[in-house]
Amino acid sequence: MVSASVAFYRAKLDSVFYDDAWVHFFVAVFAEDCVFEYVHGVYTGCVYYLKIVVIGKNYKWKRFYEFMKKIGEIWTEFCAFMKKDSWPSFVVTLVLAFIIIKFVFFPALSLVTGTSLPLVIVESCSMYHAEDGFDYIFENSDYEEHGLTLIDARGWIFQNGFTKGDVIFVVGVSEPEIGDVIIFNGGQNHPIIHRVVSVDGDTYTTKGDNNPESHYFDRDIENDAIIGKALFKVPAVGWAKLIFFERGLPVGKKGLCE
Repeated sequence: MVSASVAFYRAKLDSVFYDDAWVHFFVAVFAEDCVFEYVHGVYTGCVYYLKIVVIGKNYKWKRFYEFMKKIGEIWTEFCAFMKKDSWPSFVVTLVLAFIIIKFVFFPALSLVTGTSLPLVIVESCSMYHAEDGFDYIFENSDYEEHGLTLIDARGWIFQNGFTKGDVIFVVGVSEPEIGDVIIFNGGQNHPIIHRVVSVDGDTYTTKGDNNPESHYFDRDIENDAIIGKALFKVPAVGWAKLIFFERGLPVGKKGLCE
């Protein structure tokens, strides 16, 4: 009779738990004193014990139900607290937003984009265009050094450049091309975001569109130093962060680009 009863409840459990792994999990939580007896392809000891749990005569099931009910009550109270228009709920919201962005959103975005810095804030005016297009830029910069003309620039990304406070979306890149805007470690306090103007084998030279020439850190950039390639910009959003750091900057670097 026991074997028939075990087989019956095993069939019932199979309709809920789709494999033995789930049964093991259920037993580990509710039947620590269960003895496994594997007979004719059935865990007779554990399944027989689970029969008692399923028909609701086990005290541990009741404790688990009460525990989950308490969790539900706590969650309901928390949701009600978060809906309140109060300073404590506002502070908690900011903390939760920070945790989610830093430990969930950014890691997930890094995984998708293939770069450690999927979003960057422009902190300088080196890529600023005083006028739309590259006419003014080429008139005031030495691109001939790299064998580039205005015609070469027609297909480049960011035709109107970008400016301080813009947020740049970045993706991973293995072999940047001339005209690409890359983010790289140039031995400065922060990564540099400049345009590639020369490729020599496995090394690259960049230049800020608004700079008259390439700086020393723009030259001989290796692949290991490249963080990613700029894809598009979201104007001015970065000022929400930059405004807190403006006070410590030299006078000539403060404020909007001109």
